[in-house]
Amino acid sequence: MQGLVVPVIRNVESMNYADIERTINELGEKARKNELAIEDMDGGTFTISNGGVFGSLFGTPIINPPQSAILGMHAIFDRPVSVGGKVEVRPMMYVALTYDHRLIDGREAVTFLRKIKAAVEDPRVLLLDL
Repeated sequence: MQGLVVPVIRNVESMNYADIERTINELGEKARKNELAIEDMDGGTFTISNGGVFGSLFGTPIINPPQSAILGMHAIFDRPVSVGGKVEVRPMMYVALTYDHRLIDGREAVTFLRKIKAAVEDPRVLLLDL
């Protein structure tokens, strides 16, 4: 296979971060060796797209049916932001969530994005399940 491939990490809800990282590495190695099977890419429900590695500032990824949502993560650039009423330069990353509104309510989508924001700003949120 050539071009973009999207292998599926199965049963991720029962994995810890080390398991997820190990699975990503194993699938990446299979992809590099051109050993991915169709079954490795079938049945996904949610995708993370990392256009930021190519310098993408902003974009809206499109859902690949039958998936329910896709999170687009973009490049991190220094930006002026207001912090406590003062302008400071901080690293900023835009994220975009595209989702099937027939399956996911806007409230849950925004709640999910806020959880992502909290985890990126303070990884203890994920590590300590806060």
